[in-house]
Amino acid sequence: MRVDAFDFDLPNARIALRPARPRDAARMLLVEGEAMSGAKMSDRGVRDLPSLLRAGDCLVFNDTRVIPAQLEGRRGVRKDDAQSASGAKIGATLHKRLDLRRWQAFVRNAKRLRVGESVDFGAGVAAVAEERLADGSFVLAFAGDEPVEVLLERAGTMPLPPYIAGKRPTDADDRSDYQTMFAREDGAVAAPTAALHFTPGLLAALAAAGVTSETLTLHVGAGTFLPVKADYTDDHVMHAEWGRIDAGAAARLNAVRAAGGRIIAVGTTSLRLLESAAQPDGTIAPFAGDTSIFITPGYRFRAIDGLMTNFHLPKSTLFMLVSALMGLDVMQAAYAHAIDAGYRFYSYGDSSLLLPGG
Repeated sequence: MRVDAFDFDLPNARIALRPARPRDAARMLLVEGEAMSGAKMSDRGVRDLPSLLRAGDCLVFNDTRVIPAQLEGRRGVRKDDAQSASGAKIGATLHKRLDLRRWQAFVRNAKRLRVGESVDFGAGVAAVAEERLADGSFVLAFAGDEPVEVLLERAGTMPLPPYIAGKRPTDADDRSDYQTMFAREDGAVAAPTAALHFTPGLLAALAAAGVTSETLTLHVGAGTFLPVKADYTDDHVMHAEWGRIDAGAAARLNAVRAAGGRIIAVGTTSLRLLESAAQPDGTIAPFAGDTSIFITPGYRFRAIDGLMTNFHLPKSTLFMLVSALMGLDVMQAAYAHAIDAGYRFYSYGDSSLLLPGG
């Protein structure tokens, strides 16, 4: 399909720069049914979720924890380059862990950094640009013996999405605002934002309604914000992210389906990992490894029955995913309604509940 088919106009005023307070006070657009003739939309709130799901349904959350993966530093001095006497400014956003000390990173001012040079990020944190990859990113090898997570806590900041970071500086509130209540596994450089709406009180109300929950881990990478530059979806190369579903979680999720319950993914990250682990018959197998699954219209969903997710960017792989689930015409209409009705978009914005089976 042409990527242009997934475009829409979004006023800047619709981009949320702060989350709703309290978290579960956000609005939620309910979209049911797959075809335009049968699709229904209604304006709800996140707190309505217990009444919109059924006893026996299961919500699946991503328990990844965002690390302070945004770094600012200066390139080390090169004696053979007089212009580098003060060290060029270098920005790095860690994207994907390669091993204990090496991370793949997107680098700002990359033209001023060469393989073999070091970058001083301050607070005793430094890394060597070990390799430049085909996509323009670098492999950074961090110096010293301290765990890289400890170094990041010292020198890094929260890697807010560019559509927020370009409008305001990161501050102390983002340390907690950009972290879900389920966060426990260090490794993400972007939050699984659909779960930002949940509170202990909402989770208790869901449990009282007979809705269960399960967690998996997908370390969201900065590649999730990369624009689709291809003209056709078939030509886009999807970024890879590491995820894990343990055997116990897989067995419990299969039991939900066997008992007639629905599996509702909370966020596209949970959905992508569940679909990566799904077998041809729809059962979910244990999974550990990278996934680069790219879901576009025509994809047959096997593992999930619904999705709770925020509102996504035009022409993004995530808008393509929700269009695959509900139908492109349905999602174009839903987004047009959300814009007209004043819903807040993107990471800190409002939510939607997509139920293709009604």
